[in-house]
Amino acid sequence: MKTTDKRKREILESLRGGLVVSCQVQPEDPIYTKDMAVKMAEAAKWAGAVGIRANTPEQIRQIREAVQLPVIGLYKIWNEDTGVYITPTLEAAKAVWEAGADIIAMDCTGRLTHEKTIAWKLLPQVKEAIPEAITFADVSNYEEAKRAVELGADIVAPTLCGYTDYTQDRPCPDYREFARMCRDFGQDVYMMMEGHLNTPEDAMKCMYLGAHAVVVGSAITRPHLTAKRFVDLLRRYEDDGDDTSEQ
Repeated sequence: MKTTDKRKREILESLRGGLVVSCQVQPEDPIYTKDMAVKMAEAAKWAGAVGIRANTPEQIRQIREAVQLPVIGLYKIWNEDTGVYITPTLEAAKAVWEAGADIIAMDCTGRLTHEKTIAWKLLPQVKEAIPEAITFADVSNYEEAKRAVELGADIVAPTLCGYTDYTQDRPCPDYREFARMCRDFGQDVYMMMEGHLNTPEDAMKCMYLGAHAVVVGSAITRPHLTAKRFVDLLRRYEDDGDDTSEQ
């Protein structure tokens, strides 16, 4: 059931039909500067985005001070023994909340965390420890979305489609499965699409399928990856053109 909390509903409804821009930058990125995430967020607001998705307490805090838009916060913590890195612990969730995020995003897949717990078990812990927070479940397939809805997530998105062992061979975004999620869960949760959206047309397609809002990151805020897509395609064309083998 969708939240009846007035403050939460106001924030969630402010996202309806809009674009949330994921403004994330890592020290190893060629575009990295200490204020780059803030500049991304300011550019997103200028363009008319309805919200920001941001990583790490530091960047969340900086964006919160600069841009008056709802912030979906997460805290990526990598460990070699697991693929679960999006806000993997309650401590990480608390750090995201204390930094000023309105919404806490977390991995809600069925994978084991570094602490040897199942990732989705964090969701009820966050809801109990931080009841004021809006929860955002990052899942990879329909079954995980169903579980997140049953556990009371406010927002569900197939953010991790293609990133789990059991979805890595699936074409993503999986529009057919997302449409099924929207049909089956749209009355009980705010369904959003995030991941693998490269064009405005991709985003609009998700709205027609039932998305409450869409989240786009790399295609907007990571120009080095956009450039790489162009380069990779042109190189494949060049390789095909060099094929002089006899027929």
